[in-house]
Formats: sequence, structure tokens, C-alpha cells
Amino acid sequence: MTLPTLCPRALTSPPLTVNVGHPYPVTIRSPRARLQAVILIVAGVAGSGKTSVGALLAGRLRWRFADADTFHPEANVAKMGAGVPLTDEDRAPWLRAIGDWMDARIAAGQSAVVTCSALKRAYRDQLLSGRPAATMVFLQVSRDVLASRLNSRHEHFFPEKLLDSQLAALEPPERDERVYTVPAEGEPAQTVAAIIGLLWPDGEPGPEGPPVSGTP
Repeated sequence: MTLPTLCPRALTSPPLTVNVGHPYPVTIRSPRARLQAVILIVAGVAGSGKTSVGALLAGRLRWRFADADTFHPEANVAKMGAGVPLTDEDRAPWLRAIGDWMDARIAAGQSAVVTCSALKRAYRDQLLSGRPAATMVFLQVSRDVLASRLNSRHEHFFPEKLLDSQLAALEPPERDERVYTVPAEGEPAQTVAAIIGLLWPDGEPGPEGPPVSGTP
């Protein structure tokens, strides 16, 4: 699994080994490769904290951030707000929109973090296939914690009663996928630190200069 880093310091630093905890670790020796864009997808069911974790992660790395909820067509938002589970057909244009956004970032050489529930393997394959710059972190949280978090939400279109439908649709990531599963029942900052330590054990990447705007 190739996970290059966007890091000007790579020009003078030694080779970087990433994904050391995965069956397919990669050592990046080329400074040019280490300057390529990276797209990190933070995935998980509703209530897993992917938006909070994704936003904090992007802020810490000074990368662009996008919340997958903003890619849903209005019809999907209305269905979820009414407590109606989405179908594969409902999610198809949403996944395409996320993919288009990632492709635009990759083409522009911009590293970025984007969230997505990515409940099924087919969804994860669609987002990762043909995009070697992308990797995914799937947040693992127990049902009780998920329910507690959703019950405490206010002014969000996803009601707690849809949780069971999400868990029923969930296909947990398998080891042959380009996906890391990370426990995320603590504070978002703890999860962010765990993700950075897992993906970049030799030190977190990040461009020099001021933070990048979080606006998609």
C-alpha cells in the first residue's frame, strides 16, 4: 500500500517506511514520490466520530478537509432526516461526487482528508480503486458508544433510529483491503494521534506555511 507524504523536508530526510503495521509496508526512497498528494479517507458508521477526527486530522496536517455529508443530494438528506435508510442507488451519486472531489485534489497535487461512511466493501473499492494516492482509516466503535453519541447530537439530519440499519449494512474491512481499522472510542484527539502514529511512525507529514482552508 503506497502512502506518499506531502513533506518538503523529504528532500533532505532519509527513506520513509509507511504502513509498517499493515501486511504490505512500503518504503519510499524517492523525494519526488514523497511530495505527491495524499488522500486520506476517514470512514465509519454514523456516530463513529469521523467528522470530528477528520477535521482535527486535516487541521493538524494542514491539509484540505471535506465532510462527506456535504456531497449528499438533497433527496438523500430528506430521506435520512425522515428516518428512511438509503439504498445503494441513493448512495451511487454521492460516492461519485466524493470520488470526483478526490480526483480534483490529486490532479492539483493537494493532499486532503475526506470522510465517508463506506459501509460496504463495494463502496470502499469504488473510492480506492484506481487511486493509489488514497488510503482509508475505518473507525471502530461499539454500538453502545455509537448510540450514546447519536443521542447527544442536535441539529443533525441523521437520527439515532437509523443506526441499526447502518450496522446491518456494515461489511467490516478485511485484511486484503487498503484499509486500516482504528479503535475510536476515546477523544477525537487521541484517535488522531493514533492514526498519525500508525501511518507515519517516523513523524507526521505536513506542508510548510499556514493551514489550508477547510472549505471543499
